[in-house]
Amino acid sequence: MLKHGGRLLGAVQQYQIPLAKWLDLSTGINPNGYSIPAIPDSIWQRLPEDLDELISAAQQYYQCSDILAVAGSQAAIQSLPLLRPAGTTGIVTPSYAEHAYAWKKAGHKILNIPAHEVEQSINQLDTLVLVNPNNPTAQTFTEKQCLSWLKNLNQRKGWLIIDEAFIDCTPELSLSKLAPLEGLIILRSIGKFFGLAGLRAGFVLAEPTILKSLNELLGPWTISNPSRFVCAHALQDKAWQEQTRQQLQQQSQRLNLLLTKFQLSPTGSTQLFQWVQSEHAILIHQQLAKQAVLTRHFNQPASLRFGLPANESGWQHLEYALQQLSVALPE
Repeated sequence: MLKHGGRLLGAVQQYQIPLAKWLDLSTGINPNGYSIPAIPDSIWQRLPEDLDELISAAQQYYQCSDILAVAGSQAAIQSLPLLRPAGTTGIVTPSYAEHAYAWKKAGHKILNIPAHEVEQSINQLDTLVLVNPNNPTAQTFTEKQCLSWLKNLNQRKGWLIIDEAFIDCTPELSLSKLAPLEGLIILRSIGKFFGLAGLRAGFVLAEPTILKSLNELLGPWTISNPSRFVCAHALQDKAWQEQTRQQLQQQSQRLNLLLTKFQLSPTGSTQLFQWVQSEHAILIHQQLAKQAVLTRHFNQPASLRFGLPANESGWQHLEYALQQLSVALPE
């Protein structure tokens, strides 16, 4: 099992600091997520039904007619490699590690490709996987780039898989409005922008034949009835979505400025996280953890990802920890 952000209870045990004292910035999840509506008893008492409001709400939100609801985009990440014969899969790296893990586990050859080398590598690939905006680097890819790579892959009946888990703050970057296109598979998540990671809900946008094969592989009732109910509400709440985009933009700028103030200028930024490359990344991670601030540490390249504090006390906690950090770091 690969390690991810959000392993807060592990940090509690490792550093012997009570759970209530921690500021968890390790996930890139909106800390002020969508408020859960009241869930009728009947929702809990019945099995999920495909003809509820969820798919129509998703079709409107993503501007796409061909959609499959899945138990978080992770379910699709694990399953899509099983739908193709073994081939060569390019992963634009560094990236969300589950992609390479899943394709390698399914018997595919993996090529880890830096973003600036995709063009020269595309002819070798049967499948190209990229995250847009990328996690953790925050790099984005244009519609023109993606469609050019898709055209190349189509010559070999290949796939372009775009993980758009962090794109909701910048919907203009999404290719969802173009789907379905031959060979294009888009993954969307409810966990990040909506702050509803615990629902384990996501969507796959693709050609009907791909969705049919994926649906048969995953089986029935992939998302619980309460999750479907809450997810449909969130997708339809346009006022909340617009207000949240504005708030996250402001908070992102605040976090960027705060990190820069303490000589941790972000290398990449999204509205939900800041990515900081540093040769001292592991030391920074450890020193902040001793101040009950949990970040996400990466080895390759040596870097940290900072999510957003949820409230003013969280911001003050982070600033104090950064002040202590400036004393602990080597010159």
